[in-house]
Amino acid sequence: MSGLSACSTTEKPTKNSDNVSNRANALQNQATSAQSIYQLAQNRQGADKIQLLYSARDAAISEQNWPLLEQIGSDLELTASVDQIQNRLYIAFAQKQQNKNDKALVILQSLDGQLTQPEHFAWHQFLTASIYTSQNFPKRAAPYFFRASETATKNNIEIPQLNQDLWDNLTKLSSYALERFNRGSVIQQGWINLALYHQVYASSTVELDQAINNWRRRYVGHPAFTILPEQDESLAQLAPINIERLVVLFPQSGPNERLGDALKAGALAALDTQNINETIFIDENLSTQEIAAQLEQIKPNFVIGPLLKANIDKLANAKTLIDTPTLHLNTFDGERISLQHYYFALNPEHEVQQALEHFLTKGYQKPMLLAPNNANGQRLVDYFNLQWQRYSETKPQIGFYNDKKDMPNTITSLLEVDKSKQRITAVKALFKQEVENETRSRSDIDVIYILGDAIETRLIKPYLDVNVSTFAERIPLYASSKSHSKQIDRTDKGDLDGLYFTELPWMLDSQIKQHNLREKYDALWPEQVDISQRLFAMAYDAVSILHDIRQLSVMPGNQYSGLSGKLSVNTSGHIERTLDWAQYINRRIKTVQLKTQRPVPLFMQSASGIQTIN
Repeated sequence: MSGLSACSTTEKPTKNSDNVSNRANALQNQATSAQSIYQLAQNRQGADKIQLLYSARDAAISEQNWPLLEQIGSDLELTASVDQIQNRLYIAFAQKQQNKNDKALVILQSLDGQLTQPEHFAWHQFLTASIYTSQNFPKRAAPYFFRASETATKNNIEIPQLNQDLWDNLTKLSSYALERFNRGSVIQQGWINLALYHQVYASSTVELDQAINNWRRRYVGHPAFTILPEQDESLAQLAPINIERLVVLFPQSGPNERLGDALKAGALAALDTQNINETIFIDENLSTQEIAAQLEQIKPNFVIGPLLKANIDKLANAKTLIDTPTLHLNTFDGERISLQHYYFALNPEHEVQQALEHFLTKGYQKPMLLAPNNANGQRLVDYFNLQWQRYSETKPQIGFYNDKKDMPNTITSLLEVDKSKQRITAVKALFKQEVENETRSRSDIDVIYILGDAIETRLIKPYLDVNVSTFAERIPLYASSKSHSKQIDRTDKGDLDGLYFTELPWMLDSQIKQHNLREKYDALWPEQVDISQRLFAMAYDAVSILHDIRQLSVMPGNQYSGLSGKLSVNTSGHIERTLDWAQYINRRIKTVQLKTQRPVPLFMQSASGIQTIN
């Protein structure tokens, strides 16, 4: 509030001003507090009294003596030469600080129509907003905050707490309420969009960081810059974890032993390139007590594993690893028990998200999804649907097939080829002679996404080729990494020409940078199944990323280029992957660069044309 003292429109006493100031200062030197300065003022008259009251007012603000500030304002109200608008703002502020909100609002409302000075108007709006937000009326406070921010920015007025209080108020609003305020001035829309970004991307630090960077470019000079976190140099210089003893928990017995063998091969390959003194492999299927006993004896600096969700759960429930940095090799649905715990999985949802973002970047409006009618197929389709509705008002077409016999019916029904055939049959019945005909497929489907495995995809692709109208524009076909098999591709790439798919760099010959590693792998395990190859890449990356995982977790947007994709760590400690794109062309696989950018959620799309502030 002390900033208000510089914006008085009524001159302070000027007659013999030097003498007045000297006398007032001499008297003020006798006082040590706002109360004592005020008492001195009571014994003076005229200009000396006013000057001492000003000094007492400033001291009262500094001491946060709000009852005295209100009293001083009341005294100054009796003096004609005082800027009464400014003075009443001081009184309203003092009353607000004492929770006399009704009285403060009466004063503020009485000033409506008198606020000709921008400083007065900015402070008036700020105080009104502050009262409403203190009464837990964030929606009522918001317009006043916006007007205060707009006026302060336009007139270079400093209100120290304005931006933070405005931001705190916005965080109390729902996304629906924020949407309703997403109009008006660029200042207002800048605040709203920043708040919406924080709500939409709250669960992903990487996405939030990218959204804020886009916001910075879009709203140059916006007052909200003051509340954005600055890059902490100490984080940038955060030292890598020094690992002397590493424990690796893989399944070394039971039905998943084969998976453990593939993981162990990848971990050992990566350890050849790492500066880790000692590595101990432990069977994750041991009892919790046995694992805890071995960990107590070894005292590792880091743990990788377990792989199986059930074993992650049992160790989490027992809090066996709570004090040890750990990279689990699966997702975790429970509450993260330690900020030193991370989760790394070959999660197919990563691929679905990547494909969805590419579809939106390309402007596709009506995707069609084909998936097996099982738990995994249902889960991925549900995930796609949920994410798609964040960005588009259209609904994807979904087709589930039970087996290869069911595929033709599913595809012809989705493309409405069956209806076309029914119409052709009806027309033929009207004529005795032969009628030239050709089936038509629906024309609104603009992209098809296949979520089947390699065998299923090779069966689906020909059905799609023959059921899309020959005179219609070719519908782009996409698939996940499940559609690709290095084993099958050796003998049969099938009729997959034109199909795009996402894949781990390790599974694409042209994307492999560690050629010697790939050659050694193929020599040792020439017949290795696809899942084993992918687990090898995953374990290799799990070991390789350890030294950098802390930096990745605290510096959003940073990525590690590994065998399993470009890896980043989100706010929940889960490692997210960006895979490579490839395409079948003339029975060969070629890597391609497909344009992808972060989509704009529906409720932000109306503001996408906002101009940048200069």
